[in-house]
Amino acid sequence: MHTENGKWTVIQRRLNGSVNFEQNWDTYKEGFGYPSGEYWLGNDIIHEITVHNRHELRIDMEDFEGHTKYAKYSLFSVGDETSEYELTVLGYSGNAGDSMAYHDGMLFSTFDRDNDKDTINCAKIYHGGWWSKSCHHANLNGRYLSGTSPYAEGINWYEWHGFYYSLKSVKMMIRKLH
Repeated sequence: MHTENGKWTVIQRRLNGSVNFEQNWDTYKEGFGYPSGEYWLGNDIIHEITVHNRHELRIDMEDFEGHTKYAKYSLFSVGDETSEYELTVLGYSGNAGDSMAYHDGMLFSTFDRDNDKDTINCAKIYHGGWWSKSCHHANLNGRYLSGTSPYAEGINWYEWHGFYYSLKSVKMMIRKLH
């Protein structure tokens, strides 16, 4: 990976809908998919990588019209399973808008483990595990849809395309800061 001088670890990738991201708690814990294609690295592994050193997060996004945007966060970490994989994401820069600030401090939720702040199960309604609040401004693990989509369905980044558009591709990557 040669983005910004390289040394990034890809923790999530969406390309074409070949992998179903509507998975249970244990599957998100362990990880799934294929590193050469669509995948989730695994919450336990993401925690182990981010627990001892400060990491930054970069999210690269592309829409179906070929436009690209990115969001970068100068502080990213995921707690362990006993903390329900609590998210820390701070220090936005980029050109996509800050859709992750809404999720800072949230716990990870899946259809079988509802940790969000809403009365509904956001992960179940929106078809993917995520650090939901009530429910999301970013949902990069939603269903893979083509462009215009029903409200908050699909792969959303609210600050760029709102809730009625599903992105073509996204990649989440982290890098240790020195």
